[in-house]
Amino acid sequence: MSETPTELELQPSVQPSSQPELELGLQPPSQSDLQPKPRWRNLQRLLLVLLGFSSCAAMLGLIYYLHHRLHPEDQPAAVSPCVSAACRSASARISSSTDPFAQPCEYFTSSCGLDRRAELSGGRMRGQGIPGHPQNLKDRSERRGRDGEDRRQTEDRTLDRKTLLLQHLREVLETKDGSSGLAVEKTRRFYSSCLDTRAIESAGEEPFLSLIQKLGGWAVSGQWNRTDFNSTLSSMMRDFATFPFFNLYVGKDPAEVSRGSSRRYIQIDQPDLLIPIKWNSRTQKSEAKTETLRPFLASCQRYLALLGAPPSTSMIHVGVFISLSSELAVAASPLQHRLQEGQLHQRMTIRELQAPAIDWLRCLQAAFHPLSLGEEDLVLLHNLPYILQMSRIIKKWQNKHELSGSGPLHTYMVLNLLHTLMPAMDSRFSGTAKNFSLALGDTEGEVPRWRRCVLETERGFDSVLTHLLRERTEHRQAKEMIQHVFSSFKSKLNQLQWTDQKVLQLLMKKVRSLTPRLWTSEESSEAELDLLFSEVTVGSDSFFSNYIQLLSLWQKRRNKLLTENREAADILSVTPSLLGDELLFPLGMFVPPLFHHTYPRAMNYGATGFLIAKDILHLLLNDISSHSGSVSAAADCLWNLYLSATEAASRRASLSAAQQQELWLQFSALQVSLQAYQQSLQQRPGDSSLSGRAHTHLFLTAFSQVNCDVDPYREFMPLGPSFFITVVCSRTNQCPSTPRCSIKPQQNPPHTC
Repeated sequence: MSETPTELELQPSVQPSSQPELELGLQPPSQSDLQPKPRWRNLQRLLLVLLGFSSCAAMLGLIYYLHHRLHPEDQPAAVSPCVSAACRSASARISSSTDPFAQPCEYFTSSCGLDRRAELSGGRMRGQGIPGHPQNLKDRSERRGRDGEDRRQTEDRTLDRKTLLLQHLREVLETKDGSSGLAVEKTRRFYSSCLDTRAIESAGEEPFLSLIQKLGGWAVSGQWNRTDFNSTLSSMMRDFATFPFFNLYVGKDPAEVSRGSSRRYIQIDQPDLLIPIKWNSRTQKSEAKTETLRPFLASCQRYLALLGAPPSTSMIHVGVFISLSSELAVAASPLQHRLQEGQLHQRMTIRELQAPAIDWLRCLQAAFHPLSLGEEDLVLLHNLPYILQMSRIIKKWQNKHELSGSGPLHTYMVLNLLHTLMPAMDSRFSGTAKNFSLALGDTEGEVPRWRRCVLETERGFDSVLTHLLRERTEHRQAKEMIQHVFSSFKSKLNQLQWTDQKVLQLLMKKVRSLTPRLWTSEESSEAELDLLFSEVTVGSDSFFSNYIQLLSLWQKRRNKLLTENREAADILSVTPSLLGDELLFPLGMFVPPLFHHTYPRAMNYGATGFLIAKDILHLLLNDISSHSGSVSAAADCLWNLYLSATEAASRRASLSAAQQQELWLQFSALQVSLQAYQQSLQQRPGDSSLSGRAHTHLFLTAFSQVNCDVDPYREFMPLGPSFFITVVCSRTNQCPSTPRCSIKPQQNPPHTC
């Protein structure tokens, strides 16, 4: 034993007494003391010392074991690295991004403004969405980036949740996996034909002209068999989802929703007119924008030229089209005006809706074929004055005998059909539309082709995409995160100081009545999907004919909404919603790179957990600042710390109530998600690591990458949420190290932060 010589050296050796000791009057040792001590006594002492050390070590080990058994959150993190394919991709992104614990103050104090987003997105701007998409009429998207992987990685860095969901669906559509069902194959074939721009360019205008001939021809081309107006209108509504004179959709009556009813009705609204209009507040009427008439005229002439109209007659047809469009524009009115006039959700039967020009029963039966509709069925109108005036205008144009040969109403419907089918036509048509938008002052960039194709695919094959997305989402972990975050959210509410206890009681009653759950539609097997899409024919070489199939699927989707009372999950949704007593979280919130079942939980909670918490706070605490003093106190504390860190005390600006609430809300969301992650660790101790980062380090890294996510409340956020990392690390000992931009001791936030 190595300790033995040391212990022996501590024993004094026996030496004869010296003379000086005698002189000092010390007693000499006895004879027995002068005898050498037995060696076994030295060994005995050594064994006693070793036994003592062993007992202490055993006691310390027992204390350590019991402490960590009772307090699992204090255990050292399990730092085994995640090596899945998803983790390797995530690790590459993290390794190429900034580490918040190694950045100067500028990193934390920069805002989520346009300059920062331009830097993160490689200078991309946001552009115009797919026209006419039922789920996203005014969707905005980014400019077309560079082709290839560099572009995809650049898009990933923006962390716009809608874009990330579409990118994930793109990957699903472009990946050949084990799904061998016919419905899945048709879905991917449709998407692939949409991407095949070479075939689309080669087809040119011929598919559309052939379609017009099937509808009875067109006076513009010189061959028109004078088809019946209501017959043509019914065909366009039934076969091509085109509504030239009014809009049709399915929805609920808000008055009944408040009473718990889920019944849906046919809703009839004014159309999306092709001619640009504006509202005249003095005359209380809409009118065509005179400054846009010249470019509008030029675009209409261009369309007719592309469709082979003779130059000698095209001006006549364009003139009557603009004239008819202008008359319809005068009858339309903006939503705010109709709301003030009580013109929304006016209920009447189809019999009461009958007008001289429109055969409403015939048209509605065509639009919702094969559903059975009768004259006593109820519909909801959103602008009855427009519907009546529109009918009178059509009747007047039908009676203009001098124009009967040019078929102005038929031309109006054909040009609206062209607008519906334009996404399936060659670039000459989309280029004309783009030039008109530029003439109107719209400088937004065009939508990337892949994004357009994903959105178009979703319109008809949403149930197939839902099936594919559900297969790739780990439900157990998503549900666990939802429960932990919601539990942490309720704890946060109890910590607030409320000015009115009645408000608190009502809010807590509402929160306790809610059931948070993952929002999924009724699961369909591949065999059921194959049967559902058995009559759909999708070719690989003609996107135009595939697009006609898509419009038919869209019509069936609308019919399904009318006959089913249950709320189908929206695959394109990326935020939670309230439905009765349920708080629903769509699958679109749980996609890479924000969430993956193989990621370390720290990464999932730092990104998706934070977004869930922020969404819940926005959804349930619409206006909390007026009911809790904690909001303004915490916001002022955070704002003062921010001003101190940026050395901007000389330009202290007071925050508005909306800014205070948003600042408090986002900081609270970070606290809620961090607490939820700690709850997860208590239930299942240990977590994997990524890029050498684990636990809180990885959690805050994921948060720093997602905190500039685009949401409707972004304009109220006065600072970049990354600054919260310095506040969290100054108050707890959970951070792996102190950020370079740390809050000085004298700046430590009070309890209000």
